[in-house]
Amino acid sequence: MVAAPAAADAVARAKRLPRLGVGLHLVLMERDGASQSDLVRAGLRFFLSPAARRILAADIRAQFEAFRATGLTLDHVNGHQHVHIHPTIARLVVDIGRDYGLRAVRVPFEPAATLRQAFPGERYRAPAWSPVLASLRRRLARAGLVTTGQVFGIAWSGAMVEDRLMALLPHLPDGDSEIYCHPATAGAALVPGYRHADELAALLSPLVRERIAALGIRPVTYAELTAAGAPARAAPAG
Repeated sequence: MVAAPAAADAVARAKRLPRLGVGLHLVLMERDGASQSDLVRAGLRFFLSPAARRILAADIRAQFEAFRATGLTLDHVNGHQHVHIHPTIARLVVDIGRDYGLRAVRVPFEPAATLRQAFPGERYRAPAWSPVLASLRRRLARAGLVTTGQVFGIAWSGAMVEDRLMALLPHLPDGDSEIYCHPATAGAALVPGYRHADELAALLSPLVRERIAALGIRPVTYAELTAAGAPARAAPAG
C-alpha cells in the first residue's frame, strides 16, 4: 500500500531482502472506513460515469508511479478487497500497468473443492463472482500476464494460522498456488478480529517449513513464474 503510513519503513525493509517478491497492493475504494455498500456504489459509478473512470485511472497511475519511485522491482499487482476483479478496474490496471513493467496479477480464485478436502465437515461454496474471475483470467491471458492457478487465504482471511496451513498444504492442487495472510507482530491493531500475530507465527513455524519440504513444495515469487513463462490459465473447477 504505497500511500499507507508505514510504506517508507516497508520499502526500507524490503530493500534489505533482495529475494523478497514485493507487489503493489492497489487501494481504490475502502478508505476512511468505507462500508460494503460504499464499495458497491463505487463499482457502479465506474461503470456509468466517464468522470469517475478518469479519476480512477489517475489514482491507479499515481500508485504505480509511487511504487516505481521506491526503486523496488514490481513482482505483481493485486487490489485491496480484491477490487481489481472489477472489469473497469481490471482493464485500467492492465492498460496502465504496461507502462510500469506489470507482468503478473493475482486472480483470487479459491477452489471450494480443495477446501472441502482439506477441512472435511466444513462447508464451502464457489463464490458468486466466479464468472468475473474467469473474465479476469482471460483478460490477463490476452495481455500475456502471469497469474497462479489458485489462491488460498480468502475463506480464512485473518486466520491462516498454523493448523490451517498444516491441513491445507497436503491438498494443494497441482501447479502454482498462492497462499496469503496478514502477519504482524503481537500488539499490532490492524484489522479487528484478525489473528495477525498467530499468522506471523504460522509463517515462521518450523512445522510448516518441514511440511513444505516433505511435500516437495517449492516456494516461488511471481517474478520466478514470469521468468519461467507461466501463462494465465483457465480456472480449475470447484
